[in-house]
Amino acid sequence: MTAHLHPMLNVAVKAARAAGALINRASLDLDTVRVAAKQLNDFVTEVDHAAEAAIIDTLRSAYPEHGIWAEESGRREGKGKGRAYTWIIDPLDGTTNFIHGFPVYCVSIALMVEGRLEQAVVYDPTRNDLFTASKGRGAYLNDRRIRVAKRTQLRECLLSTGFPFRPGDAFQRYLQMLGDVMPRVAGVRRPGSAALDLAYVAAGFTDGFFELGLSPWDVAAGALLVTEAGGLIGNFTGEADFLERKECVAANPRIYGQLVGVLQRYSQFGAANARADAAPASDETASSTAAAPAPDTPATPAAGGRPSAADAPW
Repeated sequence: MTAHLHPMLNVAVKAARAAGALINRASLDLDTVRVAAKQLNDFVTEVDHAAEAAIIDTLRSAYPEHGIWAEESGRREGKGKGRAYTWIIDPLDGTTNFIHGFPVYCVSIALMVEGRLEQAVVYDPTRNDLFTASKGRGAYLNDRRIRVAKRTQLRECLLSTGFPFRPGDAFQRYLQMLGDVMPRVAGVRRPGSAALDLAYVAAGFTDGFFELGLSPWDVAAGALLVTEAGGLIGNFTGEADFLERKECVAANPRIYGQLVGVLQRYSQFGAANARADAAPASDETASSTAAAPAPDTPATPAAGGRPSAADAPW
């Protein structure tokens, strides 16, 4: 079943399935699951912690010197020969869904080697769906090769997104952005697990995805799935630097360019001229610490079908 898998990816799959088994067992008796709030509307459960411990235990037993970057337990640098390797882990992406018994959540594990994403697993324990990717080897769902959808017109597209939910999130900026996107597309969905949203873009189940405020463990594995399935992922200005930028857009190359054309004015990193037509420009979107100017036209992928950026994490 895992004949095509890289040895390190095989270990990640084993870790993801162990975590998934814990999550499925706990889902049968949700009333007994202890829940704590990291902050308002941002929950963590004992299941998150147990799943993360199971993942780290599996990875560490195979690769004791590798670094770990996990949502609940933080970041530990690798040692010796393992210094170049970092496992980026979200043990339960979609905790709020899980707490309510809403069956959309997943385990996300990615391996970064010297700053580049090399291996990825997203495992949905409720459907027993296993998404995997190795750099240069394509993306798979349950051993079948997956590709991004082929639609080329934004108006035909089904997009997924994530709503802001924490205190301090840019609600007004997001609502304005959503108001810009919704009339241009066939539908917008909000499933509640960014890692699974990206896996669904890779599989062609949706045509694109955009969200603000994400962390590296939410998007690392999904990003490699998308690019290995022929899609693009970046920040709202269309540049490939997104992993720690807290804004993310993914789609097939044609739709990606059109989405960036709509979203770039809402980027924290675009120059003022990219947002000159934003109506009205709210304080939340006006950034005095803007990065390099955003392109005036929708982003066009560089050769090889990926945004050109020196620090692209793939």
